[in-house]
Amino acid sequence: MERVCVAIGTEGLDGFSTLQWALRRWANHRIRILILHAPNASYKHYVYTPFGKLRSTSVSEDKLKLLDKTEEAKTDAILAQYIAFCGKVEAEVMKMEIHDEMPLHKQIVEAISSLGISKLVLSLAFIKASSPKSRGAISGTFYVLRNKPRSCEVFVICQGQRVVLRDEEEDDKGVTRMFTDASALARWENCRDEMEQYADELLSLHQVEGEMDVGIHNSGFSLFDDVAARIELLKRTMRDAQGTILLNRKITNIAKVRREKAKRATIICNAQAEELQTCIQAEIVNRVELNKTLESTRDEILELESELHEKRSKLESNVELQKELSLKLHQSSSARAVADLQLEKAVETRAEMVTEIEELRKQKNVLQRRIEFCIEKDAIAKVSRLNGSGFGFREYSPEEIIAATEDFSEHFRVKSVCRGKNVYRGRINQLAVAVKLHDPADERSLEDFTNKVKLHSQVQHPNILAMIGFCSQRSCIVYEYMHNGTLHDALFSTGRSWKRKHQPLAWHARVRIAAEICSAIGFLHKVKPNPIAHGNLKPSKILLDRFDVAKIYGLKCPWSYDKPDITSDIRAFGNLVLQLLTGNYWSAIGDPAAAIENLDRTAGEWPMDLAIELSNIATRCLSKNCIAEEFITAMLVTDMNDVKRRADQLVGNRESSVPCEKAAGAEDSCNVSEAFFCPIYREVMQNPHLAADGFSYELEAIDEWLKTGHDTSPMTNLKLKHKLLVPNHTLRSLIEDRRNKI
Repeated sequence: MERVCVAIGTEGLDGFSTLQWALRRWANHRIRILILHAPNASYKHYVYTPFGKLRSTSVSEDKLKLLDKTEEAKTDAILAQYIAFCGKVEAEVMKMEIHDEMPLHKQIVEAISSLGISKLVLSLAFIKASSPKSRGAISGTFYVLRNKPRSCEVFVICQGQRVVLRDEEEDDKGVTRMFTDASALARWENCRDEMEQYADELLSLHQVEGEMDVGIHNSGFSLFDDVAARIELLKRTMRDAQGTILLNRKITNIAKVRREKAKRATIICNAQAEELQTCIQAEIVNRVELNKTLESTRDEILELESELHEKRSKLESNVELQKELSLKLHQSSSARAVADLQLEKAVETRAEMVTEIEELRKQKNVLQRRIEFCIEKDAIAKVSRLNGSGFGFREYSPEEIIAATEDFSEHFRVKSVCRGKNVYRGRINQLAVAVKLHDPADERSLEDFTNKVKLHSQVQHPNILAMIGFCSQRSCIVYEYMHNGTLHDALFSTGRSWKRKHQPLAWHARVRIAAEICSAIGFLHKVKPNPIAHGNLKPSKILLDRFDVAKIYGLKCPWSYDKPDITSDIRAFGNLVLQLLTGNYWSAIGDPAAAIENLDRTAGEWPMDLAIELSNIATRCLSKNCIAEEFITAMLVTDMNDVKRRADQLVGNRESSVPCEKAAGAEDSCNVSEAFFCPIYREVMQNPHLAADGFSYELEAIDEWLKTGHDTSPMTNLKLKHKLLVPNHTLRSLIEDRRNKI
C-alpha cells in the first residue's frame, strides 16, 4: 500500500479542496493518507479581542494558556473532519511545530526524507502559516522542491488546483514566477490581499478602542484624592469628554468607512462565490465529459488488450509452429540422408538384379512356350483319358455333340470367313472345342470325313491342329479350340471386333510363328513311308491359340494323290514369310527383295539382320531351282531355328524393341485367370453377368442365348430356374484391375 503525504493548514476550505484533489488523483490505487498539519501561529504574536488586535505580550499568561487550549481544540476538530473526509481511505495525522530555529519548509524536507515519502501533496496555505507573506510562502515551496529526495514527487495545490512552479535561476533578475491553471485565481489573489489589508485595519481599530478604554479605566484610581483636585478632575473630565466626543465622531467616520469596505468585501466575496459556482458547474460538466472519455478510452484499451492478447497468442503459436517445422525439417533432412544412402544401396542391388533378370530372361520365352504347350497337351490328354480311348480319341454320341453346340446353334457358329461355314464352338467336359460338321448326304464329303479321321489319328505334332474326337452319326470332327483365330485375321483383318480383342503381332512373334510352321511342314515332309504335303498352305489355314502358338490344319490325305507336291508347300512357305515381314499380300509387292523396304512397322522395329535373313529364306523358297527334300531337311528347318534362336537372344538382352501396347480390350492371356473368360465366347468379359446356373457370362452372349429360346444352362445343360441376369460387379472390378496393371 502506497503512502501519500498531504501537507495542509487550518483553513478548512483549502484543506478539504487539497484532500479532495489527492483522493481524486489516486482514486484507482490503494493508498494511505499521511496528513502533515502545522497550526496557525499568528495568535502567539497577536491576540484578537473585542477591543482589537493586541500583542501577546500585553495579555496575561493564564489567558494565553486558555487561548492555546481553545486553538488546540479547534485544530483537533478540523483534523477529525479531515480524517472523516477521507472516508474508506486510511488516514493518519502528523503535527508539526512552528519555531524560528527550524522553519516549516525545512521540517517538511526532513520529514519526507526520514519517512521515505514518494508522493507529497503540498498546499500553499500550509507554508503560508509560517510565512504570512505570499512571497515567503512561494520561496519556502521552492525550497522544498529543490531539496526533496529524487524519489519523491511533489504536487503543489492552491485552492484545489494544481500549481506549476518554475524556478528561473538563470534569469538575470532572479525573479520567481508562479503559473496557475486559471486566470480567475489571479484575480482572486488580488482581492484576497485587499481583504487581508482590510482585516488588518479592522484589528487596528479594535486595538485603538481597547487602548482608549484601558486609559479611561486607569485614570479613575485618583478620582477622590482630595477635594481640590476633584474640581481639577472634573475639568479634566469635561475636556476628556469633549475629546471623547471628537474621538467618537472620528470612530463614527472610521466605522462608516469600515462599513463601505465591508460592503465592498461582501460584493467581492459574492462575485467570487458566483465565479466559483460557475467554475464548479463547468468542472462538473467537464468531469462528466471526462468520465465519458475515460470510459471510451477504457473500452478502447480493453479492445487493444484483447487484440494484443490474440496477436500474442498467434505469435506464440507461430513460434511453436516454427519450432515444430524446424524440428521436422531437421528430421526430414536426416531421413533424406538415410533415404539417399538406402537409395544408393537399392540402385546397386537393382543393377545386380537386372543383370540376373537379363540372364534368366534369355530362356524365358522358350521355356514359357514349352510349358504352355505341355499344359494344353496335358488337358487334351486328360480329356482323352476320361473319354476312355486307347489312342486318345473318342467317338462322341450325337447327344453329346448336340449338347455341346446346342444342336449346332447359329449362336455358336464360328463367324470367321477363313474357317469355313460349318465350324461351331462348344464345350465338352469343360474343355473348349471346335466341331467341324460334314454333310452326311454328300458321299464325297463322307469319304473325306473318314480319311481325315484316319489321318488325324495317325499324325500328331505340336504345330498341327489336334483332333480330340469325332461323331460318325453326325459326320463331325471335334478339334481343339483355337482362341485367337487365323493368322489371316491377325495380319490382314481390319474389322473393329478383331482390333478390339487383339493386338498387332510383334516381329518376334512372327519369327516364332514362321519357325513353328516350318517345323510342322518339315515333320509332314518326313513322314514315313509316304511324305505328306499340305497342298494349300496360306494364312487362313494357320490357326493361333490363346498364346499365339501357330497350328496348321486342312491337311490332304496322302492316299488321295500319287505324289505329294512338296515344292508347292515350300513356295507357299516362302510367300508366307514375306507376308509376315510386310503385313501385306505378297502379290501386292512383286519383288521379294522389296520386302526389306516395306517392313510392317506395326510389328515394332525389325532387327535388320534378321529381316534380311528371313527375306533370303523366302527368296530361296520362291526360287524355281530349289530342291524340295534337300532344302527342307538340310537348310530350311535349320535356318529358321537359327533365326528364332537369335531373335530370342535379342529379346532376352533387350537389344531390340518389341511393341507392348495393346489394342483396346486386349488381354495378356498368359496370366489371365480362367474365371475372367466368358464360357460362351471364350474371351475376357467386358460386362459379366451372373445367370441362374451360378456361372458368369458376357451380357451380350448370355442375352443372345436366352433370346434364341434357350431355357437351359450353357454349362450344365440343366433347365434354368429363371432368366434374370445380375451384374457381377466383383468380377468386373477384378477384370478392370487386371487391365489397369497390364
